Amino acid sequence: MFNLILFGPPGSGKGTQSDKLVEKYGLKHLSTGNLLRQEIADKTPLGIEAKSFMDKGQLVPDEVVIGMVDSYFDQHKGAKGFLFDGFPRTVAQAVALDKLLDLKNTSIASVLALEVSEEELVKRLLNRGKTSGRSDDTNEEVIRKRFAVYINETTPVAEHYKKAKKFIAIKGEGSVNEIFSALCKSIDKKMDRD
Repeated sequence: MFNLILFGPPGSGKGTQSDKLVEKYGLKHLSTGNLLRQEIADKTPLGIEAKSFMDKGQLVPDEVVIGMVDSYFDQHKGAKGFLFDGFPRTVAQAVALDKLLDLKNTSIASVLALEVSEEELVKRLLNRGKTSGRSDDTNEEVIRKRFAVYINETTPVAEHYKKAKKFIAIKGEGSVNEIFSALCKSIDKKMDRD
């Protein structure tokens, strides 16, 4: 099983690249945001628990999110691997994910981080804001705050995976195909070694 984490700040092209990687490598796309929405819609025990936190304006606790990831794994036992998108966001989540994967006799093979300059992100998101209908993509100050939050949140997670020698920075600027090609080159190299 080949498990991959795709990192990148808002506007780095994660969504676009995730779709292409999932298609090329036959991975299951695991977005915890989508998972959360599905569990709530299906009114599962985990979904009901998550909704009670969200209704109070609180973050969904890590153990609930990990429970959902565990359940998703069990629903896709025959998967070639998973692409984690937007997760883990904290070192505690990374440690919990490592433990869960260990129980499933697998692990994270690679953490690929799309690195894009703040100026390029601002430009991309303001551009996206013209058509996306997302209010958080139309205000430069909000965009810069989101970038700062991303850096603060994910730097410790990146360090966690750097220590495990699984972290690879990928230049996230250039054409969609150039970036995709760089991601594939890194994945293929890792797959050949495993």
